[in-house]
Amino acid sequence: MWRSKNQKQLSYISVPAEFIQSFSSSSLNSLLLSPKKNRRGARLFAGGRFWLALFSLLTFLLVLMVGFDLDPFLPPFSSKPCTTAEAIFPSQNAAAEVDSIALATRMGFEPPLPAHELSGIGADEVEFWKQPDGEGYRPCLRFSDEYGKTSEMVARERRKFLMVVVSGGLNQQRNQIVDAVVIARILGAALVVPILQVNVVWEDESEFSDIFDVEHFKKALQDDVRIVSSLPSTHLMSRPVEEKRTPVHVSPRWIRSRYLKRLNKEGVLLLRGLDSRLSKDLPPDLQKLRCKVAFHALRFSAPIREMGNRLAERMWQQGPYIALHLRMEKDVWVRTGCLPGLSREHDEMITQERISRPELLTGRSNMTYQERKLAGLCPLNALEVARLLKALGAPRNARIYWAGGVPFGGLEALEPITREFPHFYNKYNLSMPGELEPYANRASLLAAIDYIISVNSDVFMPSHGGNMGHVIQGHRAYAGHRKYIVPNKRVMLPYFLNSSLPELEFNRIIKELHRESLGQPEIRTLKAGRDVIAYPVPECMCKSNSAS
Repeated sequence: MWRSKNQKQLSYISVPAEFIQSFSSSSLNSLLLSPKKNRRGARLFAGGRFWLALFSLLTFLLVLMVGFDLDPFLPPFSSKPCTTAEAIFPSQNAAAEVDSIALATRMGFEPPLPAHELSGIGADEVEFWKQPDGEGYRPCLRFSDEYGKTSEMVARERRKFLMVVVSGGLNQQRNQIVDAVVIARILGAALVVPILQVNVVWEDESEFSDIFDVEHFKKALQDDVRIVSSLPSTHLMSRPVEEKRTPVHVSPRWIRSRYLKRLNKEGVLLLRGLDSRLSKDLPPDLQKLRCKVAFHALRFSAPIREMGNRLAERMWQQGPYIALHLRMEKDVWVRTGCLPGLSREHDEMITQERISRPELLTGRSNMTYQERKLAGLCPLNALEVARLLKALGAPRNARIYWAGGVPFGGLEALEPITREFPHFYNKYNLSMPGELEPYANRASLLAAIDYIISVNSDVFMPSHGGNMGHVIQGHRAYAGHRKYIVPNKRVMLPYFLNSSLPELEFNRIIKELHRESLGQPEIRTLKAGRDVIAYPVPECMCKSNSAS
């Protein structure tokens, strides 16, 4: 803090925090202690003015460090309980607002590209591209005192090990990995890097390290669960306690009573079939751990991030864009008990496939196709997607990225969308020749690229619920509640079937039905059974103006 000779007001020198932190202790000493000893210096020392000058300089450096909120002794994720609702972020004031997403990025969270400014966009298009009000919610993970006290012991665990085999597509695997970490924490066991079962539908043999950044996964969770690449030699001959099918919605108490005694005896627990088995309503610390795993620790591997971000930039640089997750593959129509509506021949093919393989139908087998459709249980087809986007105000020149597998019926099945929105892209026509060759026949890696491009869009909409839609919903909420359209299928479909309804009236009704379904904050705890990864408020997000 120095005073100008010509001014009585205090003036401050602005120095980047990175520059301050780059000083070593010896560098600071060299600034404070000059090796020269002249007579003037001797007089200064003798008169006591030296100590006054030294004290003033030290005071200035201390004030400067406080001003930049430098604390080299606190790790990015601290198990210390926070005194404010900001949790993993430092306290803030109106004069110096700290960007919560920038801080979250330092801890492994990858926020999307910023939403485009609406200047230069036609007035009739602004409403569609406008982002929802995030109401001040931002990421915060405040763990309890008890959680912090047990973290050190859990992180040092060397006797008990949890092994898991995860199955399904990319986002099913993600959910099971999240639950595996939480179960390891519940049991106080070290977690072996999860084994990915070969996907029988897409025949994808990708391993954990092919999809995710293993070292980042370990580091991000080092204060929560010890993670190892393989079982130590001391446990290779152990007889693992094996569970092939965990019941639905199990609680931490059930897990401890079922496994802990045997795990302490044998040293190894092997779990399979974890998909959606752990309860969605867990104690607050475990809900926060779920968010930490999903949004901070499970980072895609470097090649996938590079490829996905490159394609996302190509979409983003041309202006705002929509990402659609279209669930129109043959297996989706079979599993949901629905019909694509392309032609009588296509519908008959799906019906015969379902008759020959009834085990593929997922639930509610007593309902007819029409009953499923009106109950909102069927994916939207291409015509319904196009009508919904038009009714919500999507301009004809909107650029659309579509994620998902090849639709049943081929690209012709997408014609109702491309007719209304001709600027229609996917990863294949967005990439340069040869760019996607390393990912050929690797469905999980291609799905990861779709995920990255979808997260970075200005607007996202799934044609059907599912794991990818739910994870992206939570990711976009965690990034500040980016626009996410949830099709209100059950309520809107009767209006789709009413051919006598004028278009203007149809559009008005559809907009009103979706007024509260555009990605605004939703409180998870108001409805039991919701996944905190899809609805991170209030366990994993809080308002920036929360009192201490």
